[in-house]
Amino acid sequence: MRGFFTGVALAVVSIGVLTGCGSSDLPKIETFQVPAPDPIARAKAILTNYSNGMPVTSEAESFDDIATQVKAKDAAKGEILAKGFSAIRANPSSAKSKANELLKQL
Repeated sequence: MRGFFTGVALAVVSIGVLTGCGSSDLPKIETFQVPAPDPIARAKAILTNYSNGMPVTSEAESFDDIATQVKAKDAAKGEILAKGFSAIRANPSSAKSKANELLKQL
């Protein structure tokens, strides 16, 4: 008798698996284009954190990349940022004052 119920349960599960769940109307796949992040805004965010007292950490490794991206958008601001980031990297204890100065120039 137990084998009969097991067989019936297996048959019900098999039918459910073969027929699937719900209708076959799948939602349309949509693709969204995300705008590229603004490199100047990224630099300002880092500098704002420094001006608020955040210490220089691993983000200093991306200074050159950020400065290059800013130079591509605005050469003058990129050069100012490259020099400022170099100064911050050379002397991390001056990050707060240098960041305040750079934020005024950007």
